[in-house]
Amino acid sequence: MSEAVESAYARLSVMEEGEFAGWHYWEGDPYETRSGPFFHRREADGSFVSAFRAEPRHMNGAGFMHGGCLMTFADFALFAIATDALAGDSAVTLNLSGDFLGPVAPGALVEARGEVTRGGGKTIFVRGMVTGDGNPALSFTGIIRRLSRR
Repeated sequence: MSEAVESAYARLSVMEEGEFAGWHYWEGDPYETRSGPFFHRREADGSFVSAFRAEPRHMNGAGFMHGGCLMTFADFALFAIATDALAGDSAVTLNLSGDFLGPVAPGALVEARGEVTRGGGKTIFVRGMVTGDGNPALSFTGIIRRLSRR
C-alpha cells in the first residue's frame, strides 16, 4: 500500500463491534451514514469489498430494496474500489449508471465488488456488481473525477 493510500486509510473509522467489526467506514458523510451505514475492507487479493445488511428501512413499497438505496451503495462502492487509484486524493462522481438485475430482500447481506477499468490522471473509470446474499442485484459503471489539491 502506498504512503498516500495509507494516509487516506488512516482517516477512516473502524467498526469496533458487531457483524462488521474490523471493517472501515467514512464517518464524515452524513448521507451515507444515514443511508447505510456502509462498510468496506481490503481483501487478501488486494481488491476491496463493500457491504451492509439490508434492513426494513432500505425497502420499497413492494418489500424489496429500493433502487435508490442500491445506487447510493454503488456510489459508495465506486470510491472503495478506486482507493488505490485515488492515492489519497479527494474526488467526486461524474457519472453513475446501473442496471437492476434482481431483488434484494430484507436481511440480505449486500456486497459490492469491482475493478478500475482505467485510472491515472484526473478521471477514473470503475465497473462493479452489487449482490444480495450472493445473487446479482445491480451492475454499475461510474466515472470519478479527482479534485485538484489546493
